[in-house]
Amino acid sequence: MADRQRVVIAGAGFAGFTAARHLARLSRGAIEIVLINPTDYFLYLPLLPEVAAGILDPRKVAVPLTGNCPGVRHLLAAVDGVDLDARRVVCTDAEGKRRDLRYDRLLLTVGSVSKLLPIPGVAEHAHGFRSIAEALYLRDHLIRQIELADAADDPKDRDARCTFVVVGAGYTGTEVAAQGQLLTLDTKARRPRLRDQQVRWLLVDKAPRILPELDERLSQTAHRTLGSRGVEIRPGVTVEEATSEGVKLSDGEFVATRSLIWCVGVRPDPLIESLGLPAERGRLLVDEYLRVPGRPEVFACGDAAAVPDLTRPGEYTAMTAQHATRQGRQAAGNIAASYGRGERRAYRHGDLGFVVDLGGAKAAANPLGVPLSGVVAKAVTRGYHLLSVPNGRTRIAGNWLLDAVLPRQTVQLDLVRGPAVPLESAVPEHPRGTGA
Repeated sequence: MADRQRVVIAGAGFAGFTAARHLARLSRGAIEIVLINPTDYFLYLPLLPEVAAGILDPRKVAVPLTGNCPGVRHLLAAVDGVDLDARRVVCTDAEGKRRDLRYDRLLLTVGSVSKLLPIPGVAEHAHGFRSIAEALYLRDHLIRQIELADAADDPKDRDARCTFVVVGAGYTGTEVAAQGQLLTLDTKARRPRLRDQQVRWLLVDKAPRILPELDERLSQTAHRTLGSRGVEIRPGVTVEEATSEGVKLSDGEFVATRSLIWCVGVRPDPLIESLGLPAERGRLLVDEYLRVPGRPEVFACGDAAAVPDLTRPGEYTAMTAQHATRQGRQAAGNIAASYGRGERRAYRHGDLGFVVDLGGAKAAANPLGVPLSGVVAKAVTRGYHLLSVPNGRTRIAGNWLLDAVLPRQTVQLDLVRGPAVPLESAVPEHPRGTGA
């Protein structure tokens, strides 16, 4: 089997993980499939806010590649570059050694990284939210601020530590604010000295409303739910400057805080820009078959690719997990077709709707366009995640059940320190030292 064609898949996010599994089933061992990823798991990102809130064990959202990608060889490494003419991928393995890998077909699914804006102080003082390390750090940080507030004698210091600012009111920011507020309120409730202390959460976004990607009715549902809990929602507002003492907002207010949580959005992995191929806002341009024009051996999908939206001529598909998963499956089918197994097909999607977990018994959802809220939406949201996650459903459901009947454990694990999860990191899955 030494003469088998080799397909290299760069990245094991929603697109790469799905593509690897599906291609292995289609090829039945006829081709060699190598999946390059800096971690040995696929991260089910939509449930990460529940890790930060202490509801889910982090292992529940980390799906092991071994055992879940049969017939696929996993290379634990980060892709540094691609020599398109020589058909070789250059990467660095977990021990810092350089590797050079030949390919016959290449699927780029390197995903995205946190989007930084040129705002003074953000890179130094904000906390990102794209990895398990960042979620664990944020959980400890939120609990730590309440504990330090409990020990503080200065009322201004106490207020600042009990104030939390989330920038970005898309899916991630809204869910982080919803889950984080409940965690800090629960932590505060166990400290009698803070009985009269206000815990303040602000959710700011330059968009005119929260969850701008959703139908306006769902946006309003989320706004009402969070507003009724006391979350201050500031549409049309963003951060102008961040310091160690707080943040200055674009409406002129200075908010004293020790917690700036950055959920503004994502940008394509910088690897795409280094290829020197045509791109659209950092996303690699591909045709409707997910193939790079002029490079028939190279495919791309997910957040790294600008995929034509055939349902909206002239536009590209959004950077969502739903698109990435479906594109990964289609890319696998088209790669198999390039070897004579099946026929290639254009990527065309149908909107299944979206779900947003608002913490507690609340959620907003629109399955197949039907707007839902409250407990019903919560059931749909959790049902959707259980159907979508590829492994560990029983363990996740067990964690949810325990959270519903038992008090939450509000203790710091202190496993990840701030310097280990810098906001500017292109690979947040790899903590950088322990810091101080």
